[in-house]
Amino acid sequence: MLALWIMKDDESLFTFPCEFPIKIMGEQSETFETSIVMIAHKHIPNLDEACVKSQPSKKGKYLSITITFQADSREQLDNLYRELSARDDVKMVL
Repeated sequence: MLALWIMKDDESLFTFPCEFPIKIMGEQSETFETSIVMIAHKHIPNLDEACVKSQPSKKGKYLSITITFQADSREQLDNLYRELSARDDVKMVL
């Protein structure tokens, strides 16, 4: 998967730093949200827990987590996106 914000090596759709919401959708489990937040903390050291919002699907099978944070660089976004996308329990990262 390629991140939407990647164009060419020297181009970006964003001007950094910027406020950036990332949405992660995956299968609901006891550890899903905690695992996602732990990954986010690795890439967003000053992450405020109040910036993490979660919403279960109607039947409760899936969980959508939106994290809104100040992104400092394209590299930071790419690394976060790659690590989240590599998880088996993550179905989509937007």
